[in-house]
Amino acid sequence: MKDARCKKQDARISDVWIRFFYPLSFAFCLLFAQNLFGMRLLIYMDGRQTDHLRAYGIAYQSLVEDIKVEWLLNYRDGSFLVDYHKDIEDLCKIRGVSYSVVDESQVQRIYITIEENNMERILLEVAPKVAVYIPPNELYTSGSAREPWDDAVRLALDYAKIPYDKIWDEEVLSGALNQCDWLHLHHEDFSGQYGKFYASYRNTPWFQEEIRVNKLMAKRLGFKKVWHLKHAVTEKIAEYVNKGGFLFAMCSATETIDMALAAGNVDIVPLVDGDPAEPNCQQKLDFSGTFAFQNFKVDLNPLLYNHSDIDVSREAQLRGENVRFTLTNFSAKYDPIPTLLTQNHVRDVKQFLGQNTGFRRILIKKNVTILGEVKGTEEVKYIYGDYGKGFFTFYGGHDPEDYTHLIGDPATVLELHKNSPGYRLILNNILFPAAKSKRLKT
Repeated sequence: MKDARCKKQDARISDVWIRFFYPLSFAFCLLFAQNLFGMRLLIYMDGRQTDHLRAYGIAYQSLVEDIKVEWLLNYRDGSFLVDYHKDIEDLCKIRGVSYSVVDESQVQRIYITIEENNMERILLEVAPKVAVYIPPNELYTSGSAREPWDDAVRLALDYAKIPYDKIWDEEVLSGALNQCDWLHLHHEDFSGQYGKFYASYRNTPWFQEEIRVNKLMAKRLGFKKVWHLKHAVTEKIAEYVNKGGFLFAMCSATETIDMALAAGNVDIVPLVDGDPAEPNCQQKLDFSGTFAFQNFKVDLNPLLYNHSDIDVSREAQLRGENVRFTLTNFSAKYDPIPTLLTQNHVRDVKQFLGQNTGFRRILIKKNVTILGEVKGTEEVKYIYGDYGKGFFTFYGGHDPEDYTHLIGDPATVLELHKNSPGYRLILNNILFPAAKSKRLKT
């Protein structure tokens, strides 16, 4: 009898739960869901952000998951507004990225602020497929001989957790660029002179390996000399950009790709490849197909660590370490692309050297936009331009957090530079192809 009474009591309690508490709990869950609907994550990028660099990775991952992302140009130094998803919020917590959860009324106030000031909203729609131009590891017999320096862009991509493919000459010539949205070049020497390290490093294992690997690839692909291969690769890269691709280059790649494009079939390589440069090669340069530079003079001395008069490294070294370059202030509503590329929480960024530290102002084509410069000097640090249907950005220097970064120096640890303004400029470029706004295409 007691068990029967207990069963009846349990049944009555269950009946009360079903008729009263269950609808109430369902209504509470529905109300909670409705409260989250329309909420956004504001990933602010001003001085309060704990990790600027990984914030870009959060925006990228959101795009991978088909989550709406708006880039708020000049609002709190280029913040991201992301549709609320708990997994993205959790990712911010895991990666140490600061954010705020904002409701629809707060979003509308942000939009009003943007409308009334030098700010703009840019919709990011597709996670770009990123490629980095680098020799494949398996071609090298020794990892230590392979790379005596690191690549700042790869460091940034790895730290921000943005995936990328590695491609080199064979892939470029076979059409692999058609499968990517964004291509990065760093310390490659597209003129075919192995970085002009001959005078100081010709007997080092890494330099000898550099020559061996490049000659091996040239032979494999049917080219008589390395410079023939590199010039063919530059033509493919130019074709990729012309058709709508995005190119970002740093260090020696910025200068040597234009040297190769201007030279075409003309030999500008001095004795390091077995024969002298072609007579009167300087007069045979054609600047009509170059990305950024014109009227430059190539340096034909194989013993000088210098490619051309585009580079201003010597002058930059004389100015010393306590120098900054200034980012240009653009109108977000009328010049959204350069505004996007210069988003930062500071306007003056510390100088850093490279095989090409910066670009001589007088040699830059008139249609190229100056994004950053050392005021009062000939040095232009950061430039952008259209090339056919595509775009290119050149950023002088090697590593934004290491002023000299000599050969053999250890790689920069970005965990120690989470808020680096110099590295932010790199990551601006990585998200550039994700911006599909009509304003960016006009």
